[in-house]
Formats: sequence, structure tokens, C-alpha cells
Amino acid sequence: QVQLVESGGGSVQAGGSLRLSCAASVSIFCMGWFRQAPGKEREVLATANWGTYRTYADSVKGRFTISRDNTKNTLYLQMNNLKPEDTAMYYCAADGDRCGLGEIRGDYWGQGTQVTVSS
Repeated sequence: QVQLVESGGGSVQAGGSLRLSCAASVSIFCMGWFRQAPGKEREVLATANWGTYRTYADSVKGRFTISRDNTKNTLYLQMNNLKPEDTAMYYCAADGDRCGLGEIRGDYWGQGTQVTVSS
């Protein structure tokens, strides 16, 4: 069983930055970030495998950067130039063998961390 614990959410003004972290209890092939805003479907934002593969959704490309520290089993999401429409609950997920944006299933999930961006 893989446990994921997110941290780093909070409230910022538009244009600000936040860095999310997700600590995994064990090493796992793929980790990714999702978000879900009230009344909207869950959206995959970015994924990273334990090598150099990284991929981003168009909605965050150029503003968000995903990274991993494999020595700490920790995933990060640096979020810059935040917009009010980025307001959502952000979740970390892990997958044992798939890592594309349209492929990651999320075998394991964290509890989520809230990000609120005010205008």
C-alpha cells in the first residue's frame, strides 16, 4: 500500500506562486498532480516518472513545473503566475506502470490540499 501526503496549499493573490509537495511512503514509477474545482470534473495537470519523463496539460504548461526527488520519494509542483481559475483541491496520485496524461489511473491518492487564488 502506497501512502501519499500532500502539503503546500494555501491562499494567494493572482500572479502569486505556491509550491506543492507530495511525499510517498515508497518509490513508485509514476506520480502526478490532479485538481478538482467545485462542480467540475477532476483534471490531470502533470505527470512525472522516476526517470526524465514529464508531461503537462495545456492549461498549466509554461506556468507549472513538476519535479521529483527520488531520494526522498517526493513529488513537487511549482505553480507560478496563479490565476483565480486555478482555485481547486489539488491531489497527488501514483501509478505503478502508466504515466501519460491520458493513461495515469491513480492507483493511489493523497488526501488533497486546497489552493485558493483571489483576484
